[in-house]
Amino acid sequence: MSNKIDFQPKLFELFRNYSKTDFSTDLMAGIIVGIVALPLAIAFGIASGVTPEKGIITAIVAGFIISLLGGSKVQIGGPTGAFIVIIYGIIQEYGIEGLTVATLMAGILLVLMGVFKLGAVIKFIPYPIIVGFTSGIAVTIFTTQIADVFGLNFDGEKVPGDFIGKWLVYARHFDTINWWNALVSFVSIFIIAITPKFSKKIPGSLIAIVVVTLAVYLMKVYEGITTIDTIGDRFSIQAQLPEAVVPALDWEAVKNLFPVAVTIAVLGAIESLLSATVADGVIGDRHHSNTELIAQGIANIVSPIFGGIPATGAIARTMTNINNGGRSPIAGIVHAGVLLLILLFLMPLAQYIPMACLAGVLVIVSYNMSGWRTFLALMKNPKSDVTVLLITFFLTVIFDLTVAIEVGLLIACVLFMKRVMETTEISVIRDEIDPNKESDLEVHEEHLTLPKGVEVYEINGPYFFGIATKFEEIMSQLGDRPKIRIIRMRKVPFIDSTGIHNLTNLCVMSQKENIHIILSGVNDKVHKVLERSGFYELLGEDNTCSNINEAVAKAWESVEKK
Repeated sequence: MSNKIDFQPKLFELFRNYSKTDFSTDLMAGIIVGIVALPLAIAFGIASGVTPEKGIITAIVAGFIISLLGGSKVQIGGPTGAFIVIIYGIIQEYGIEGLTVATLMAGILLVLMGVFKLGAVIKFIPYPIIVGFTSGIAVTIFTTQIADVFGLNFDGEKVPGDFIGKWLVYARHFDTINWWNALVSFVSIFIIAITPKFSKKIPGSLIAIVVVTLAVYLMKVYEGITTIDTIGDRFSIQAQLPEAVVPALDWEAVKNLFPVAVTIAVLGAIESLLSATVADGVIGDRHHSNTELIAQGIANIVSPIFGGIPATGAIARTMTNINNGGRSPIAGIVHAGVLLLILLFLMPLAQYIPMACLAGVLVIVSYNMSGWRTFLALMKNPKSDVTVLLITFFLTVIFDLTVAIEVGLLIACVLFMKRVMETTEISVIRDEIDPNKESDLEVHEEHLTLPKGVEVYEINGPYFFGIATKFEEIMSQLGDRPKIRIIRMRKVPFIDSTGIHNLTNLCVMSQKENIHIILSGVNDKVHKVLERSGFYELLGEDNTCSNINEAVAKAWESVEKK
């Protein structure tokens, strides 16, 4: 493997044959995606516990960097629903400064993932884990929006951060429903749901925000209805890019926030590479996963310096980009430019957007994110997959995403080892070896007859810590003491320290019992590992044979001598 850093931004490959026509389609796609991203960026910002413009700043800064340096032609970066729960939790416990530090650390971790070429590894995270925590996040986002959907009044009671605590508070205060608020939410949800039937280009969330905001404004002016909360009632919006501020880092904060930073980095990596892979399938391209991770990392280092929140590749916005003709990173750069212009010149208008309307947008986001059809389909899969799915889902909902990812990955690793153990077989042969059973071809060779007191142990699969005890169990079950043990290792692709330890113990015990050990068919890779470990000094180089014929001949020779 090359030591060179795998950094190949797609933008730099673009200019070889980029035409005016390409630019005009990318320009249109970028403008549309910028408009689509606006309500989502505001909604994600507010739901995360920060001000609306912070969501837009993230989409501008991170979106620009991800398109400029990313490994995908069409990936659109920005704030996403997946981070809402984590960000909200960090702000509650550590404040905005804590969020900035955690995001910076996550950015550094993402860059390191790309530098150490872990892009391919991230793709191997089991699908049930991804579905489990994505569905869990969707349920959690939906839960956080209940108060704004129904306009509940908690009389100053603090809403707890945990899932069960939230629903208990909602249940106690459900008699305080603001029906105007609820109407605004339901109308917004209805508009977003039916828009695709009439328009594929203009997003329902944008139509809902424009129509509902205008209606609420007219109701306030002409009907005197003032009970519907708007963004302006809760936030003061600053229509400018903030100055860059590098936070003061203290070791205690870094230590406390490191697990959260790992969660942000892992989640960001999974979501961005998943989005890029989905995009590849649509446009017939292949993204550079390590380049994408480095770009995501740089975006998450720069974004918090300008007051932004964590960002990653956004599947919905990436698909909007593709569906509107975007085929290069220029579209993503244009999308960031459009959002910058909106922030600088149109942001004051955002104060009129009803909170209930944004809650409706997020209810639809959580519904789309839930992937309930996929969830139900996975429930029909093997029990081990269903277990991982449900554990990850419930841990995400009841505890938090950090715990869910850690436990989910741990379970996945254990299940992987269990499956590898199940694929490794150990068989014992005592009478004769039939060459016709050695392959799927008829070789018509004579059977290899084994002398009395000779046993052949055939290991088929990796000889690692999970399988070492299996070998010991088989020998203890046999309970006999042969004169010679031939250990056939032609189908052992690798051996680890535990396997070497187990083999060494077997050799030592056999020598004590005066049993002769012969190794057969050890491949070069395993041979070098055994040689470096000093195993052959114990066994003796002359007790290794290149194939089973040699090993059996050696066994006959040894038996005849005795």
